[in-house]
Amino acid sequence: MERKVRVRFAPSPTGPLHIGGVRTALYNYLFAKQHGGDLIFRIEDTDSNRFVPGAEEYIIESFKWLGIKFDEGVSFGGDHGPYRQSERREIYKTYVRQLLDNGRAYIAFDTPEELDAKRAETENFQYDATTRLQMRNSLTMTAEEVEARIAAGEQYVVRFRIEPGEDVHVDDLIRGDVVINSSILDDKVLYKSADELPTYHLANIVDDHLMEVTHVIRGEEWLPSAPLHVLLYRAFGWEDTMPRFAHLPLLLKPVGNGKLSKRDGDKLGFPVFPLEWHDPASGNVSRGYRESGYLPEAVCNFLALLGWNPGGDKELMTLDEMVQLFDLAHCSKNGAKFDYVKGFWFNREYLLRHPVEDWVPEFDRILRAEGIECSAEREATVISLMKDKVIEYAQPDGSVKKRNISFVADLWPLCRFFFEAPTAYDEKTVKKAWRENSRELMTALMDVLRGIDDFSVEGQEQVVHAWIEANGYKMGDVMNAWRLCLVGEGKGPGMYDISAFIGKEETLRRMESALKAL
Repeated sequence: MERKVRVRFAPSPTGPLHIGGVRTALYNYLFAKQHGGDLIFRIEDTDSNRFVPGAEEYIIESFKWLGIKFDEGVSFGGDHGPYRQSERREIYKTYVRQLLDNGRAYIAFDTPEELDAKRAETENFQYDATTRLQMRNSLTMTAEEVEARIAAGEQYVVRFRIEPGEDVHVDDLIRGDVVINSSILDDKVLYKSADELPTYHLANIVDDHLMEVTHVIRGEEWLPSAPLHVLLYRAFGWEDTMPRFAHLPLLLKPVGNGKLSKRDGDKLGFPVFPLEWHDPASGNVSRGYRESGYLPEAVCNFLALLGWNPGGDKELMTLDEMVQLFDLAHCSKNGAKFDYVKGFWFNREYLLRHPVEDWVPEFDRILRAEGIECSAEREATVISLMKDKVIEYAQPDGSVKKRNISFVADLWPLCRFFFEAPTAYDEKTVKKAWRENSRELMTALMDVLRGIDDFSVEGQEQVVHAWIEANGYKMGDVMNAWRLCLVGEGKGPGMYDISAFIGKEETLRRMESALKAL
């Protein structure tokens, strides 16, 4: 009988969730939902020295924001708990004892200082079949001596006993048959008496088995551990329930070689964490996708296509659409460069799917931070006029590039003139737009505007266009100089949109100020 698909995402609460971890969780989610399976949320906190307060809550909040829902686990409940590894100590001890009893593991008393001395003495030292009999462990001691040391409170670890010369096959759904000879593996530590907790290797195998995990989908960095995990499954006699593995490609730096890091984000100006992170130790604050104005559906769509190709040209997909199309066989074996600029595009596309009314709350917060209070209706008007504009953004090398508005926050630098009169006038625009007859034209235009009762876009356009035509003026000469007066530079939507928004009184006031300054 075929087992129900069950996958897990098991982060460690050692800090903020990296965007690579988000992608791993997303792929697990897509795979589980496509097969009608379950997604388990497990916390790996066996390394008590690396625990960071608030990290677990941060991870859970991140997935809530992203819309990636778990079926069971920490804070979600379920029938296979507890789901926090620190609460499963007694369970692990049972399986440590089982390995010791059947000769697949042994107790080692070597101190950190002794191990360091051995590494200094022997180049590329590895605790394995060739060196274990030179060390202080239960293979070189009598049972009585071992018991006496433990009774005396001497700290120890339990190591997995790996026999050399065996080709270990890892059946990987992305990479195919991966073969690693056991001779290159060391006798990994599975348990530490100091905190009575297992290491990652034992805890994951036991938890995956007891939680009936059918597929382990994780990052490429865990591939070297896979042969050890296969051997552990065999040591327990769990071959029939061994999960299928899938090791995802790494997320690579946008520029250069190597794995994506926080430093890359800091250097190039993009987040690598889903939410803003406040480091409790240093007090440093790291940017988050949420606080940077990204929409969760855009982040998920962007990440999904970093390492997976659904086929065809379609790029914009909802979570439900991704569930239907997802296939691990279409995941790349090679790392995916983190094209953060493409992330801008995704966010813009999803932002445009929302009516401008949905943009208003965030835009209102921005205005209030600038000391400006405005009605939602007027804010929506500005958004509608400016949402298709282009902004400039700086590159690390000092160069400037252009892109369409991708975030609500992009609007403010472009639309400040709607709410604040210019206090200076751009020199380049002055040279281009302010001609010998500009003062005469603007003075005459002010008289025309004073006589307009209907100061709407349509009302102004009808009167001003007729005036320009009747006097034989060039449209560009009038409009370019007028824009300079109201905006201070050569940007913005149609002039009638600007003047109608700020109103007749403010329009005339700005023109008077410009005539004095120019």
